[in-house]
Amino acid sequence: MSQAIHHTETDGVPTLFAYATGPVRAGLVFRVGVADETLAGAGITHLVEHLALHRQGLADYHFNGATKAAFTHFHVEGAEHEVVAYLHGVCASLADLPMERLETEKEILRTEEARREPGRLPLWRYGAQGYGLSSYPEWGVRQARPEDVQGWAQAWFTRDNAVLWVAGERLPAGLSLTLPGGRRRPMPQVTSALPAAPAYFSDGTGGVLLDAVVADTTAARLYAGVLERELSRSLRQEGGYSYTAASDYAPRRDGFATVTAFADSLPAKQDAVLGGFVDVLAGLRAGRIAQADLDAVRGRSDATLTAPDAAVRRLPGAAEDLLAHRRPRTLDELRGELWAVTPGQVHAVALEAEGTALLQAPAGHTADWAGYTAAPTKSSYAVTGKRFESVRKDGTALVVGSEGVSLTAGGDAVTVPYRACAAVLSFPDGGRRLIGTDGICVEVEPGEYGIDAHTMATIDAALPAGTAVQLPPRQRRPEPVTRESAGQGRGPGSAAGRRPDERTRRTVGQKAVLVIFGTLAGLWSLLALMYTVFGFSDPETTTGEWAALALFLWCVGGLLAWPAVRVARGTRKG
Repeated sequence: MSQAIHHTETDGVPTLFAYATGPVRAGLVFRVGVADETLAGAGITHLVEHLALHRQGLADYHFNGATKAAFTHFHVEGAEHEVVAYLHGVCASLADLPMERLETEKEILRTEEARREPGRLPLWRYGAQGYGLSSYPEWGVRQARPEDVQGWAQAWFTRDNAVLWVAGERLPAGLSLTLPGGRRRPMPQVTSALPAAPAYFSDGTGGVLLDAVVADTTAARLYAGVLERELSRSLRQEGGYSYTAASDYAPRRDGFATVTAFADSLPAKQDAVLGGFVDVLAGLRAGRIAQADLDAVRGRSDATLTAPDAAVRRLPGAAEDLLAHRRPRTLDELRGELWAVTPGQVHAVALEAEGTALLQAPAGHTADWAGYTAAPTKSSYAVTGKRFESVRKDGTALVVGSEGVSLTAGGDAVTVPYRACAAVLSFPDGGRRLIGTDGICVEVEPGEYGIDAHTMATIDAALPAGTAVQLPPRQRRPEPVTRESAGQGRGPGSAAGRRPDERTRRTVGQKAVLVIFGTLAGLWSLLALMYTVFGFSDPETTTGEWAALALFLWCVGGLLAWPAVRVARGTRKG
């Protein structure tokens, strides 16, 4: 079987073809994805993808779509006539989306989102824009209008912004792509929310996660494989700390790629996993790269490149490269680079990765001891303007200025400038959540800070157009910021200043006190009740002795109940 990928054209759309037997496989790829959206409009590409597929209905052949950070794929597998019908139907739907399905598809997307657990690393690395939007909910879906959705499709899903790939014995007869003209879109702008690297943040309880941005090279691919072998050897085989220790390599198609590594952990082993993880990275940075590990990873990569279906498997990535103005490399070029990589080149990638590394440590853990800088959770300044003290008199205050809004507590502040507001979430109770492009968010609660209607209107008027997101009523308002937690609110769904990990630990302790003392108080009170009712009938006990002992029992029961009552009252107040 030929391993070559051939270039041709279909109705003005660049087409990549690889010979393969069996069912025909094909994909139509567009240079548009989540990173091209705004935070307030997030999800519109995904919505277009769903609407474009609706008219396909239920088919005997396999088809689907996928919205990624910078690309959207429509792929199909079946007989020639089925592939031709599918691609024609997708193109026709993109030109005339079934808007009668709009509200239904919105509900489907919200259901899909409820099951999805987006990673936090993109938010902390890129902020609330560009590639960082994959960490956020699809807030734009809820309020997308028919004209917004159709306009997005007309602007991005065009003939000049698409590449077709086909794997089969020949190009299917009758293949036609009726797409409107447009222009090839550049890759999304790469933003940064990290003033320094390597950096870390604490979140979650599942283990240790790290990513690094490196130049997209064959040596970098091999580094990811060597890293996985070292993590598995150290944390699973030797230490027995982790069940899964793995890495991934994802080209961004702009000349760079993301290396991601993960090791899971039980709560009791988090310190060991974090320490072992950092030690593995340090060893690779020091140049401790075994030739045997490099050869093993290289051998697996070469086997993938020379497999019978290698050319077919490379087609979707080659289509993305072509859309990003990168020439897809030939098999001979890839194999030549693969066998030329030396341990020294892998070591150079390890040093490059150190300069961009972002580590997610388990909640309650730090990595400053390993040379990682804490990623910022507060702003470097507060705006000047009208100050609104918290009604709880806890030292927190909201400052509304002409340039933006700040939340202050002690000497710390979180600030969202109006010009850098990615989205403002508006709730029916009057609350606002301003999210800056750096991922920092500020809660504006009129009742908490006594903010008048005129000031709220001033804030709304100062925000950039297209940033408002109208959300349904909240079940409860967020808690105010406290001194010790100022500036911790970062990212979607979290109130500014809240520390979920500390609150969770505190709640667990309160429940334990409530259960223990509540149970003891109940048992003791039952004993006191039984003695009060039946003890007086004891002929050997005088009235004075009975009364004194009963009083003693009831007093002890009250003392045992007091801690439980205090905790219960405190829990309700929180």
